[in-house]
Amino acid sequence: MTSPAVFHRLLAVLFLGFASGLPLALTGQAMQAWLSVDGVDIATIGFLGLVGIPYTFKFLWAPLMDRFEPPLLGRRRGWLVLTQLGLAGVLYWMASVSPVATPLLFAAAAVAVAFFSASQDVVIDAYRTDVLEPRERGLGSSMSVFGYRLAMILSGGIALIWAEQWGSWGAVYRVMAGIMLAAAAVSLLTLPRVSSASKPLASDAGRELLGFLAMLAGVLTGAFAARWVLMGLGLDPNDANKWIQLLFVLAGIAAALPLGAWAARRVGFETLNQSLASFFRQPGAWAFLLLIVLYKLGDAFAGSLSTAFLIKGMAFTQAEVGIVNKIIGIWLTIFGAILAGALMLRLTLFQALFAFGVLQLASNFGFYALAVLGKGAWGSFTLAPFDLGFVALATPSEIDGLLMAAIAGENVTSGMGTAAFVALLMGLCNHQFTATHYALLSALAAVGRIYVSPVSGVLSESIGWPAFFVFSAVAAAPGIWMVWRMRAAIAGISQR
Repeated sequence: MTSPAVFHRLLAVLFLGFASGLPLALTGQAMQAWLSVDGVDIATIGFLGLVGIPYTFKFLWAPLMDRFEPPLLGRRRGWLVLTQLGLAGVLYWMASVSPVATPLLFAAAAVAVAFFSASQDVVIDAYRTDVLEPRERGLGSSMSVFGYRLAMILSGGIALIWAEQWGSWGAVYRVMAGIMLAAAAVSLLTLPRVSSASKPLASDAGRELLGFLAMLAGVLTGAFAARWVLMGLGLDPNDANKWIQLLFVLAGIAAALPLGAWAARRVGFETLNQSLASFFRQPGAWAFLLLIVLYKLGDAFAGSLSTAFLIKGMAFTQAEVGIVNKIIGIWLTIFGAILAGALMLRLTLFQALFAFGVLQLASNFGFYALAVLGKGAWGSFTLAPFDLGFVALATPSEIDGLLMAAIAGENVTSGMGTAAFVALLMGLCNHQFTATHYALLSALAAVGRIYVSPVSGVLSESIGWPAFFVFSAVAAAPGIWMVWRMRAAIAGISQR
């Protein structure tokens, strides 16, 4: 029987999963829908996926959240409240900006949302890893994914219906700002304290801040140096060729990270330096990093432009995509999350990662079938009007059968794979540096989701949607192979 303390911890993890998932779609699927409806071209939509870059760099400032404690609020809870208040503010700002009239300002607001969202994720991931006992990680991961998917249903699905009913995406984003404000109050007043979390590293605070600034200077210097080198070779960062633009982005990242790491070591950003040393001392560290990048890669390709594919490529309405992707899919998402948690009580971590990874790969063929066979291939059914208070459907709606099948397969299998993946990441963390370790690992996991977006936009235009979804399935295979190759190492970390 579950004790009240365990129930409280799992409920807190469920709530924080919701808080983590809510802003992600607001710079992802919901933003794609907003841009699609406003007439922005598909390649530009793909490149605007780069506003999520903070998700891949969050490990750079995560050490500050491990090292410093906000006054009066506590170490984990304090950073949660601050980041959630920040999210509420920038979402309210984004609601007032037009992506057509002021595209640069819109992109800046979206980057700000991604920054505060990534920072919130740093704290949530550290809190979840610290608060859960090892035997609770499988079920806790499932609860976290469940909450995360519920939030995606709200911000990535119901939001589309609200936008069509209200005729304003700005109003939708203002509502989301209000939800994040409420989340900050809940975090402050109800979350259980983390008694097992290690104390911050006993280092000089001033030197830590100086080290962080030096690291930041190194990152910026590397990024600009790469840009200047490419320009010196005669390339134009504003070239109409999207592949040239992508080259500038990737070259900047490749130069920025090593120079930033060198500066951090040289000046003495000790929380970052010691946390990285701690991680890389464990056996198979580099192989685990490769596994993390590859495991969700196929899923990232298939999902990177799924909303744009359904609205622009297949000509489904915003309301139909919202209903199928989220409203109906909620029951299948709940089923997938519960099933994953139940199975992970019986399966080893390796078995869960492998089996759920295969299912993720197979789900990509649902979108392939939709692209090849088209609307109406599997018939349709009528969804009767409903009114749930927070969302309503005024008239009967025809729902495409193949669309429903493709979305259902993707939602369930992606949720199951993520539950196992989160358990893997928690097992790889050293509790003295939880925020930094988890931020590093989850940032690598986000590499696929963020950087495949511009590639996906160009690739889908070049080879067409059917070939694109076959490619996404092929991209999932290396991650499954890595799980099999590392089965002994995975069995070892699941015992920690």
